[in-house]
Amino acid sequence: MKWMFPVLASWAAMFLVACSDPDTADLQRYITEVKARPGQSIGELPKMKEIEFFLFDPTGLRNPFVPVDVVLDEQQIAEEVGSGVRPDFSRPREELEMFPLDSLRMVGTLVKDELRWALIVGADGTIHRVRAGNYMGKNHGKILEIGEDRISLLELVPDIKPGTWREQQTTIALVERQ
Repeated sequence: MKWMFPVLASWAAMFLVACSDPDTADLQRYITEVKARPGQSIGELPKMKEIEFFLFDPTGLRNPFVPVDVVLDEQQIAEEVGSGVRPDFSRPREELEMFPLDSLRMVGTLVKDELRWALIVGADGTIHRVRAGNYMGKNHGKILEIGEDRISLLELVPDIKPGTWREQQTTIALVERQ
């Protein structure tokens, strides 16, 4: 092992000698020429364009860092909207309210004790039985009427102004199984 150090040292010396270029005279000449040139004055700095200042006042605007679909609490809604229509946030949510309305399919109806029920297949493939007064869909859709071939719902959808709601009537049609 003692013999390896001198061998490695001699190899390193050979590589350093091989990598160095003894003909650097042209580089030295160029450096001397550049240093011999007379210094030049720097011209006048360009005029900076004056920036017009603008003071932003966010009073009354929506916070852009809060998602739009964040539901305001009832007190904020009551302050902003007053007596307009709005969902009942204290009502327990029903199972079909966790699915978007377009992912639910009506596959049939049945009548029991003179009460018509609709059979709905959820996005998870489970069949649910609903009647007038039940809720479904993410927009607080209350079932108004169940017909032979359709379900009529009244949804409460957010309006243009944050914290306000509007009613929207929609239907789900019976789909034929294939």
